[in-house]
Amino acid sequence: MFKRVAVFIFSIILLVNLCGCVALVAGVAGGAGTVTWLSGKLTQEVNADLQGTLRATRSAFKSLGLAITKETVKDNVAQVTGDYTDGRAIWVDMHRISRSSTKIEVRVGALGDKQAASEILEKITRYL
Repeated sequence: MFKRVAVFIFSIILLVNLCGCVALVAGVAGGAGTVTWLSGKLTQEVNADLQGTLRATRSAFKSLGLAITKETVKDNVAQVTGDYTDGRAIWVDMHRISRSSTKIEVRVGALGDKQAASEILEKITRYL
């Protein structure tokens, strides 16, 4: 009887420790995903207002033959999402820094294709 209780208590302690390790591993994996997400994004500050940058982004998408799937505009932030020619998602975030300055962030695909993002960012800056 005592042996069964001891095994039961030991099993509970082992289970609690195992759950803690799983949470730790999940947290580490989530952190690595965040680093990958952030590292796949290209950022550039431009000398243009937010509305002008948004118009340039629309023109860049159109000239590259990319479809815009969603556009969100708020006071100091705008986001354009779309699909790249091979179906990967595109995110273009624009943040107003001042009346005449905007930060553009471009990401293509979940892992971040910097070459494709660079092509889009270059096209946006040409339209400015």
